[in-house]
Amino acid sequence: MNNDLLEAGMATEQPKTRVPVTLERSLAALSMAALCLVTFANVVTRYLTDVSLAFTEEYSIFLLVVMTLFGSAVAAAADRHIRITFLADKLPPPVRRVTELVAWTAALAMFGLLVWYGGRLTYDQWRFEETSPGLGNPQWLYTAWLPLLSAVVSLRVIGRLIRTAKGTA
Repeated sequence: MNNDLLEAGMATEQPKTRVPVTLERSLAALSMAALCLVTFANVVTRYLTDVSLAFTEEYSIFLLVVMTLFGSAVAAAADRHIRITFLADKLPPPVRRVTELVAWTAALAMFGLLVWYGGRLTYDQWRFEETSPGLGNPQWLYTAWLPLLSAVVSLRVIGRLIRTAKGTA
């Protein structure tokens, strides 16, 4: 592998996990491609006809959230989350490992809250038959992906926590 890519944090090798991240990576790429196509179609239509495809905004936001959460799952599995390592790199290895465990535990708590409250929000939107403002689609169809994909990220964070605790990360 190219050392420049490794140093830049853009390594493309598969992380060493029991469950491969191929599906999450593929779905993140697919949602990004769909987002690009929808946005491109909107720009071209607006430029050529002076008509805006404003209804595509709902789909764009949905695809952006899906892409972000799939990307978060891949980043958790590959230990590629954004972080400031200036101080952590100067700590002795046992203390550094403890700080990593604390950070991954905080990430798990955050995504756990997204699962819980996102699930409750989805249920309420379904129960009260809320519709989206632009297209009038059932709002829960968009919101349901938040707790579902947050659970996927949580599973990847748990895997990273276990590998960090064992010292195999």
